[in-house]
Amino acid sequence: MEPVAPLAARMRPRNLDEFLGQSHLVGPGAAFRRLVENDKLGSVILWGPPGVGKTTLAEIVANSTGAHFLRVSAVSAGVADLRKAVEEAKEARKPSGGLFAPAARRTILFIDEIHRFNKAQQDAVLPHVESGLLTLIGATTENPSFEVNAALLSRARVYVLTALTDEEIDAALGRALTDERGLPGVTIDDDARQALVTLANGDARAVLTTLEACAGVGPHIDLENVRSTVQKRVVNYDKDGEQHYDLISALHKCVRDSDPDASLYWLARMLEGGEDPLYLARRIVRMATEDIGLGDPRALPLCVAAQQAVHFIGMPEGGLALAEAIVYLALAPKSNAVYAAYKAAWADVEATRNDPVPIHLRNGSTQLMKELGYGVGYQYAHDAPDARVQQQHLPDALAGRVYYQPTPRGFEARFRPEKGTIEAE
Repeated sequence: MEPVAPLAARMRPRNLDEFLGQSHLVGPGAAFRRLVENDKLGSVILWGPPGVGKTTLAEIVANSTGAHFLRVSAVSAGVADLRKAVEEAKEARKPSGGLFAPAARRTILFIDEIHRFNKAQQDAVLPHVESGLLTLIGATTENPSFEVNAALLSRARVYVLTALTDEEIDAALGRALTDERGLPGVTIDDDARQALVTLANGDARAVLTTLEACAGVGPHIDLENVRSTVQKRVVNYDKDGEQHYDLISALHKCVRDSDPDASLYWLARMLEGGEDPLYLARRIVRMATEDIGLGDPRALPLCVAAQQAVHFIGMPEGGLALAEAIVYLALAPKSNAVYAAYKAAWADVEATRNDPVPIHLRNGSTQLMKELGYGVGYQYAHDAPDARVQQQHLPDALAGRVYYQPTPRGFEARFRPEKGTIEAE
């Protein structure tokens, strides 16, 4: 007896009219829909998070096109599988040999999780996509700009799929409770239904999988059933993928924009998603030097202390030290003056001659050096009444160059030219 397919597989939409979400692709008049309906879809990459319909769209194309359809998963397939697909495509392309022989057909190759293919595997597909032997449909959860070869990417259109809305997730759940392919005998309380929708986080496969698990406990699903089945929500976060970069970017920008609440939210998202806390500590130290700087010189030692706390006491307790540092940075006066000054100095190092140190700044430590004038004319600052002297410190080509421009904010305001020097506390 054949095993019963999982609920998510049984409820997979069979055509574009049953498809939920992605109206920019499959809605009335959308270009993608018209290409599918006219059997004119060229090579495409479908990019989006899990459970939003990438594989379903590929299967709908397979069911509605006259093309020969082949499917491989990059998780388990290799170059040998791709070569086999190429041979099948060549056979399908051969003209008909008689009245009742199959007509010549183009071949659509669907590669699920194409980002898992290495460069050599993607290169094996490239010439056949370029020649038109294969029409490629690739599905990926990762940014194609980083995970798909540029040559292959240039021969395919990228279509972006987004996480489903709560309303669309609720519609998928409702369909599963009424459709004969689903669980028509199962009932659910409103609060339990809302909990399932929230837990799904825009993933239709996730809501159907959880619904099926809850239904396995009993034919009526209440909130306690959901809580006991789910136990703990899994945070949607991939610390090795694009989310890693998106979330750290959001965290850094919210600190820079002085928003402690949003900063804490993104920090919590990353920590609960399994991000390395020492990576976050390093980035927080970077924020202190890049965006706070001398606006508040206490920020850097506080962030280094937070890193030491994480290293000393570990997690989850160390997360509180990172939270304290993040809130402090968000509320601290902002200055990127040191950051900008260093970039400007570095640019001059790269763009100008590396001239010798002015001779009066050199240390005449030997008799020869003294005879050559090393140190001659040097003014010792501590001999001046205010310990400040006027002498050239840069090479002649850069004399008078100003890199550091203090802001009028926080502690750094004391360094403004009109102040002259750091004021005493």
